Amino acid sequence: MNKDFTFTIKSICLDEDYHPSDNTRITTNFANLARGSHRQANLRNALKMIDNSFNALANWDNPKGDRYSVELEIISVDMDIEGSGQTFPSIEVLKTNIVDHKTNKRIEGIVGNNFSSYVRDYDFSVLLQEHNKDQPQFSIPDNFGELHGKLFQYFVNSAVYKQNFSKPPVICLSVSDNKTYHQTENQHPVLGVEYQPNESSLTEQYFKKMGLQVRYFMPANSVAPLAFYFFGDLLNDYTSLELISTISTMGTFQKIYRPEIYNANAAAGKAYQPNLKNLDHSLTQIVYDREERSKLANEQGKFAEEKFIKPYQTVLEQWSASYA
Repeated sequence: MNKDFTFTIKSICLDEDYHPSDNTRITTNFANLARGSHRQANLRNALKMIDNSFNALANWDNPKGDRYSVELEIISVDMDIEGSGQTFPSIEVLKTNIVDHKTNKRIEGIVGNNFSSYVRDYDFSVLLQEHNKDQPQFSIPDNFGELHGKLFQYFVNSAVYKQNFSKPPVICLSVSDNKTYHQTENQHPVLGVEYQPNESSLTEQYFKKMGLQVRYFMPANSVAPLAFYFFGDLLNDYTSLELISTISTMGTFQKIYRPEIYNANAAAGKAYQPNLKNLDHSLTQIVYDREERSKLANEQGKFAEEKFIKPYQTVLEQWSASYA
């Protein structure tokens, strides 16, 4: 591996005064909330929802439901391929930190949670679409997601990751609306009831190339399962408070972004198929531009193609072929 192939980590606090940086994918959940005339109220309300959700789940020794608050950091990872100082914004995730107001301690949470990647935008919005253009049947290109998966694993195994984070990442996504999820007998005290899908999805296969397994759980106070992508042992590698920080953060974002599923007025049953056309749901008091989000994914994929894939194609192909 080229010794000049390096990562730089930057961190910024996600609070009600947050403004997205120029390199942030503007379709990212928190960046979308931080735009427009409602930006400060959006952020304040979302952060309050996260704290309320956290305290509802961490209810032991917490009689007033106000013992904890969650602080969020946006972790941006820039990649320098040639050691020239020219960097490309490769990955952006969220890190949770928990403030215990009873003990006045700050507890490290989980890194990951939300996951943003320009290269993933390229794979899904450019490469996959071009591969299937004018084709009678949908198919997946050869080696789809392999470069992205190897880059992600290289970062997680890097010295800079281990210097900054004590545990591997956990990424929490919404469930797919074209699969059916069946409730199992397995129940975790924090993650809740486990569900299993009837089939694998393209997202699962894509994240598998990143080295991640997936399990589906519906926590208490939730109405639909969440998808947890992880390395190792999700149920035993993380503390209850760490897991709750991810559930409360990503459950809140899903209520805002996918209210038809995660703010539905009826909870998932034993066999559950998410429905994005479900009218029986409630809206949060938070403004979120979903139409803009889907439109901009194509632009961001083309940005990755122009600034990363094409200029470094030969180097990336050689590296990918040699990376085990």
